[in-house]
Formats: sequence, structure tokens, C-alpha cells
Amino acid sequence: MTSRRTFITQASALSCAMAWGRSAQAQAASTWPEKTVRLISPYGAGGSNDASARIIAEQLGKRLGQQFVVENKPGAGTRLSNELVARAPADGYTLLYAAAPFATVESLYGKLSYDPRKDFRAVSLTATAPIFLIVNASSPFKTVADLVAHGKADKTRGLTFASPGSGSGPHLTAELFFKEAGVTGLNVHFRGDATAYTELLAGRVDATLTAITTALPHIQAGKLRVLGVASEQRSPIYPSAPTLVEQGYANVVGYGWFGFMVPAATPQPIVERLASEVKAILSDAAVKQKLAGMGLQTVGNNPAEFSAFVEKEMGHWSRVIQQAGIKGE
Repeated sequence: MTSRRTFITQASALSCAMAWGRSAQAQAASTWPEKTVRLISPYGAGGSNDASARIIAEQLGKRLGQQFVVENKPGAGTRLSNELVARAPADGYTLLYAAAPFATVESLYGKLSYDPRKDFRAVSLTATAPIFLIVNASSPFKTVADLVAHGKADKTRGLTFASPGSGSGPHLTAELFFKEAGVTGLNVHFRGDATAYTELLAGRVDATLTAITTALPHIQAGKLRVLGVASEQRSPIYPSAPTLVEQGYANVVGYGWFGFMVPAATPQPIVERLASEVKAILSDAAVKQKLAGMGLQTVGNNPAEFSAFVEKEMGHWSRVIQQAGIKGE
């Protein structure tokens, strides 16, 4: 009898404690934020990650009545900023504006100082950056089929692609393309897109995979030609480009992406409120237009959807990295 009464008392106390905990979390979310919020960008100032983070941060500040300050913490292939946020207090005042390498660094570099699955909570995928397959306009390649035929005909050299860096989205997507197309391929790595374009325009490489905005001046000048886009559907940013899926390469899908993440123990009500605010901001026509000008397609999904997206990205690129024998530099 005593044991039963003790059990009931303990269960009641536990239930009350859990209810109090949920109530406290809800109260914290209702008053959050009460001070400045840090938004950590894994890249330096000026790029699309930094610029889009600032656009969204400004809108969050207006909607929530507190400053959202973007802090640039570049280095170690985004690992520096990821670790900083993983170790930050889980109170909603330090956020990560995660980028696509979040899903690949473990496969590229091995054991990390943080666990990308356990140390973070996904909040919302903000935008994707389609990757376009581009060639020199003076080349004989009018279609992807032309490019692949050239690669298969050259048994020694195959295809050469300019890449903005080892382990980057364009590099990994190119490796996926080589495998799917059944051609020998070589990625030549450069520091950023500008140098890659120099080599492509000089005819020293066959093609590149890149964001459309950086290539657009050369395309408009008639110096570069777009053969396709590595996404599931055509991109509204450059709708005349057929997808590689349309052209027979069903598995060649790759893009950059950005999204909000927080330390794992951040209260659920804060996570949900932040996701709701981000989604509302990304539905604004003016914000969509600004991000489109950077080559970004807005998303704005919920935490469960973003979490599933990241998990899928991790598995997908892990296989590509392993099969191609790629190591982080």
C-alpha cells in the first residue's frame, strides 16, 4: 500500500514538474527576445550567406523589437562557426545561419569537435542556391549531350571542370555528374568563381558548375553559355535552363543552401517562434526579390522539414564523397 502511495506521489510530482517546465518554456518564448540576438555567419562579409543573413536579421529585428546582429566567423570550411554555436548557451540568443557544408564536413574531415546531428536543432531552411552547368560560348558544346560525347571521345583527358574549391557544392555535384554520365572527369580547383571563369573563358577547362549570378555578366556578354541546372525543377532565377534531370541525368541534383539552426537544448517554443517569423519574412515579395537578385530561391519551412532535409543531404553527399575518395583540405 505504502509503495503504491509513494509511486502515485512521485508520479504526480513528476507530472507537475514537467507541466511547470513546459509552462516556463512557453513563458520564455512569449518574452523572447529580451536582448540582442547574435546570428553567426560561417563566411566573411559580402557573400550571399552574409548578405541574405543581414536581410533576414533586419526583418527579424523589426518584427521582434530587438537587434539581430550578424557576426562573421569564417574558417575551417564552416566548422569554426558551427562549433561556436554548438557550444553556446541554448537560450535563443546565439543562432547559426548554417550553409550547405554543414552536411558534408563530417564526411570530408572525419571526426569533428561537435556532433552535427546531436548538438543542433534545425529551425528553418531559408533558401537554396541552384548550381548551373556552364561552358564557354565559343565551344562546340550546345547541349549536355555534346559535352558528354566529347568527354567519352577523349579517353585520356575526359572532361575538365573548374571548381571554386575542393569539397565545395560545385565540386561534389561535378563528381556526381561524371559518375552519372559515365565519363572520366577532373575537377580543377581554384580560389573562388572569378579564377574559374578566367580558365573557362581561356578555354583551358571544358565547363564549370556555378551560381548563376556570378556568371550572369559573362552570359549576357555572350561569352558563356548555360547548358542546364542541377535541380529537381527549373529555376525561376533562370527558367530557360533545362534541368540535368530533364536531360537524362536523374540523380544529378545539387545546390547551395542556407538555414537557421540553434544549440540542441534550445526550448521548443523559441524554435517554433523563430521558424514562424522566418517563414513570414520569406513570404514577403520584397524579400523574395532581394534574395532572387543574389541567385537564391526562398523556402521557409518548419523545423521537422528542415531536419529531414539536412539528414538527407548528409546521407546523399556522404556516399558521393566516399565513392569519389574526396578528402577535405
